[in-house]
Amino acid sequence: MASTPVASVRKDRLPLPIGQRELVFMLALTQALQALAVDSMLPGLADIARDLAVTDPNRRQLIVGLYLFGVGFGSLIPGMLADRYGRKKVLLVCIAAYVVICAACALVNDFTVLAGLRFLQGVLCAGLAVVPPAVIRDRFDGDRMASLQSLIAVIFLVVPMLAPSLGQLILLFAGWRWIFGLMALLGAGMFAWLALRLPETLHPEYRQPISVSSITHNLRAATTTRASIGYVLAGAATMAVMWGYVQSCQQLLGEHFGVGRAFPIFFGGMAMCIAGANFTNSRIVERFGARRVGHTALLAYIVFAVGQWILAHGPHETLWQFVPLMTLTMICGGFTGANFSSIALQPFARMAGAASSVQMFIRNVLAGGIAAMIGQAYDGTARPLSTAMVLAGVIALSLVLWSERGRLFRRLYPAGTPRPEA
Repeated sequence: MASTPVASVRKDRLPLPIGQRELVFMLALTQALQALAVDSMLPGLADIARDLAVTDPNRRQLIVGLYLFGVGFGSLIPGMLADRYGRKKVLLVCIAAYVVICAACALVNDFTVLAGLRFLQGVLCAGLAVVPPAVIRDRFDGDRMASLQSLIAVIFLVVPMLAPSLGQLILLFAGWRWIFGLMALLGAGMFAWLALRLPETLHPEYRQPISVSSITHNLRAATTTRASIGYVLAGAATMAVMWGYVQSCQQLLGEHFGVGRAFPIFFGGMAMCIAGANFTNSRIVERFGARRVGHTALLAYIVFAVGQWILAHGPHETLWQFVPLMTLTMICGGFTGANFSSIALQPFARMAGAASSVQMFIRNVLAGGIAAMIGQAYDGTARPLSTAMVLAGVIALSLVLWSERGRLFRRLYPAGTPRPEA
């Protein structure tokens, strides 16, 4: 009897009681709750600032920026808890916190309190981003894992396409508080779905004790494995630019380039292109390998970023110069994102939750801090963003070269080849 190749599904993993398609949709929509918490807010930022007496136009970015920063700080804990108590319990606690804080945000009347609740929400809900990759790592290895991560990203990215339009629609008929109300209702629905259908994927023999020695060992392994940490830091560099763009895009597109009420269309269109990149990646990565696809995309990212920098520093960059190049850069970011994350997590089968937490913590804290600086540097043009794009691309390439010891485009394990257990 032929055995299933290790590169796709390990033979000692029992079949899931739900299908792979449902699992992918479930994990994608779980992660999408975080995207909803960011992107649905964008059309309402001006209304929130007006109702809560915020005069500094850049200060309203904190509604998004503090949430992302909170996700970064909160990412260190849930993976370790998931390695001890299981994936399902941690996800359910995170979703419950999401629902409660959304309801609280809908009732506040002070901007400082709202900003604080958003930071707290990010901290307590960080597991929504950390735990799903660990679930996939429990079941799959290598390029197959990268393929499924890309499929999850395709579904996940439907939310940034629709969320600004959804937020805009709510504003037409109700106030910005109802955006938080809808988020709470959707979170409650996800809680019910996971509670009823998600199986526990953590192998009993892989459960990690919560002790100083265990935590120290896992932290050391996750932060000193050269084949992994370079990709984590490279991902943080490009993610920072993406988040910096998200924080300032309403001002950049809506005000500087004058798209006005058409902002959700432009924002959603760019997100759709990223989703297309992830779908393409899911189809080709098992054939060509995560490294080859990711490295090629990173080089293209740098080329497009340089083009954007040249136009931004010209006499007058137009909307139709900015949008195509920004979209191409974001497409390249879509290819690098899933592949770099998969490569970084690959060495840690027995501590996937802890490794995912540490990696997410590093990526999100660095990206959140840098993104906040990019957003606050907004000067009415695309120049700060384009400069950050070029720097991020060059830094990411340097880190990947270090991690790969100077060799790009390698494929360590051709398709179907068994790989050693970590």
